[in-house]
Amino acid sequence: MITPLRGRDELDVAGLERLLEHILAGGVIGLFILGTTGEGPSLSYRLRRELIERVCKQVKKRVPVLVGITDTAFVESVSVARAAADFGADAVVLAPPYYLPEAQPELQEYLDHLVPELPLPLYIYNMPALTKVHIEADTIRRAMDNPHIVGLKDSSGDLNYFKNAAELIKQHRPDWPLLCGPEEKLLATLQLGGNGGVSGGANLFPKLYVKLVEAYRAGNLARAEELQQQIQRVSDSFYRIGKHASSIIKGIKCVLACQGICDDFMAEPFHRFRDAERELVKTRLKEIEAEIAKLNL
Repeated sequence: MITPLRGRDELDVAGLERLLEHILAGGVIGLFILGTTGEGPSLSYRLRRELIERVCKQVKKRVPVLVGITDTAFVESVSVARAAADFGADAVVLAPPYYLPEAQPELQEYLDHLVPELPLPLYIYNMPALTKVHIEADTIRRAMDNPHIVGLKDSSGDLNYFKNAAELIKQHRPDWPLLCGPEEKLLATLQLGGNGGVSGGANLFPKLYVKLVEAYRAGNLARAEELQQQIQRVSDSFYRIGKHASSIIKGIKCVLACQGICDDFMAEPFHRFRDAERELVKTRLKEIEAEIAKLNL
């Protein structure tokens, strides 16, 4: 989930309330806040706590709430995790610390030290593009021996990595959910043994992503492929406006603003789309909404 902002350290509270109901109405089975799309590491600790509290209070256990605790400081990850537990979240999610890249033995030791301090179950999060560190197979296998580590989210986009992780899980920890980050590969990862996706586009059209997973699980591959093609069009239309990596989050936030759901203020050092980009989003949004209407979701 994105984090609706109105200022540098201010939530768009009304927008957050609308966004939560919009996403939940689409039938999602969980929420992940303070992740990459949620700009988690760019937000103050005060604002992170406010977001967790407001989300948990509004969701009221309708679905599990997972909270990102990725940080460069060990004690801050623990502190956010404790706040998440206090406010009623269900689990926390951790990518490797992202400034000084650690070797795998160091990452393993980090998890050994961190997990006993956490009051909630932990999902590990492979995001090498932003952390500079892959969570390698030996580290995943070792993590499986810890009952407090309960799943893996992979945002590497590497299907061979995902396939190998799925095989490890099947052999050693079949109760682990294996979740895909890049929505462009959602169907491919389901076919490799994944359990679902943590998709930024589900902020916009949650039912589209839910129906793809449902179609695949029902054995309707043709329908799943049709929905995957539409998800690709969402990606092509909104995530590649501009030349910077931040365009993905800018695009999602801009669409939500155009839909009247929430403000599209970005955490520093990023800026919302300018007028020319916004007009392009508006034009493409009309086209995408027409296409999705034809799918009879």
